Amino acid sequence: MSRSIVFVTGNAKKLEEFVAILGKNFPQQIISKKIDLPEYQGEIDDISRDKCRAAAEVVKGPVIIEDTCLCFNALKGLPGPYIKWFLEKLGPEGLYRMLNGWQDKSAEAVCTFAYCSGEADAKVHLFQGRTQGTIVSPRGPRDFGWDPCFQPLNMDKTYAELPKEEKNKISHRSQALEKLKDYLMNNQNI
Repeated sequence: MSRSIVFVTGNAKKLEEFVAILGKNFPQQIISKKIDLPEYQGEIDDISRDKCRAAAEVVKGPVIIEDTCLCFNALKGLPGPYIKWFLEKLGPEGLYRMLNGWQDKSAEAVCTFAYCSGEADAKVHLFQGRTQGTIVSPRGPRDFGWDPCFQPLNMDKTYAELPKEEKNKISHRSQALEKLKDYLMNNQNI
């Protein structure tokens, strides 16, 4: 078995979902570590690569980072990778109110996992999941980010209203994590 992989997060809810989706039969040990990384600006893929390289520099070994975006179609993809800051300042209600002037309330939730072996000049591998949905007036528990105002397409409940197991089957995070898991399972010597 190869060495542990560090999942860089300080978000307990993110870690909880990560572990639940990954499952008990994953052969490598994943440990979590909170590292204050720079807040990069730019496009989703570039931000993910830069964060992963920075984390690998600190960890000096295999790392996984996650970057989550919420992209409003009416706003041409914003707030996108800056959703953390918008949510912090406005809350789920404010995110919903941001679209008051637009008929189009559609959005895309995007999760990108980036993995790097931590070796010098190692390639950063990206694994992305996307879920289409609608921004709605917040419903459900307020314990995890923007979940109360994101309703996946063809569903009548927000992420926050869905049972965790159901959300973990359809979410942008689960789609991205399945791709990451497949990669790691097929490259266990990394």
